[in-house]
Amino acid sequence: MAIKVYKPTTPARRKTSIVSSSDITKTKPEKNLTIAKKRSAGRNSSGKITVRHRGGGAKRRIRLVDFKRVRFGDKAGVVAIEYDPGRTSRIALIQYEDGALSYILSANGLKVGDKVVSDEKKVAIEKGNRMPLEFIPSGIAVYNIEINPGRGGVMVRSAGSSAMIQAVEGKFAQLKMPSGEIRLVKKECMATVGQVSNPDHRLVRIGKAGRKRHMGIRPTVRGKAMNPCDHPHGGGEGRHPIGMKYPKTKWGKHALGVKTRKKNKWSNKMIIKRRKKRK
Repeated sequence: MAIKVYKPTTPARRKTSIVSSSDITKTKPEKNLTIAKKRSAGRNSSGKITVRHRGGGAKRRIRLVDFKRVRFGDKAGVVAIEYDPGRTSRIALIQYEDGALSYILSANGLKVGDKVVSDEKKVAIEKGNRMPLEFIPSGIAVYNIEINPGRGGVMVRSAGSSAMIQAVEGKFAQLKMPSGEIRLVKKECMATVGQVSNPDHRLVRIGKAGRKRHMGIRPTVRGKAMNPCDHPHGGGEGRHPIGMKYPKTKWGKHALGVKTRKKNKWSNKMIIKRRKKRK
């Protein structure tokens, strides 16, 4: 994969880039492995907007990705690598020996014809294989990690991300997360060996407003560009500052840099080292 830069035929095209689709081998998804996606445009059941700046966008279908992979011991072959509009990474279509098809998160470097397996005991340390953390050696990169045994992978699923196993001691495995946070996870939790596919996703430049509209994201107006009746930052003459000690949301709450994590969250005791603060 590589970043493809468009020719500057227009001012917007000059700044636009995409990830090359050379790794994609199949364009249409398996219909039996997709469901319709209802578009709510950020509105709740009463029709009121609860999430701003949503609406429109291209029509999509949700791909049913298997985050658990509970067919233990059954080998599967990679049939195709596909694009998923609902996530940043690629997905792999795999076929088991009995002919059953399934979608999984594709590991970086996984190709058509490769074999993958998921098991409760130790299997080969190869990209795409899934097993409990206690059987994976230290220093190996993993993704699609469970936080509770049997729940299915919920951590480290975005494009190009991976966590590093630092140690397995007692009942827990120590993981270094992509954010820099070091945390404990039960050693019975399953994880997939490798790095999530499509690592160049972070280098993409959207380039123009129209592309954002295709994604279903509507325009966002700055608070200081509004009137005082519409936003706490509004009003004033010319290019004025916000005029207050700290930035606020439209509804007057603290914004930018405020901690949003609950103080008494159950998993706090599992965190050995907090993630690095972004500058």
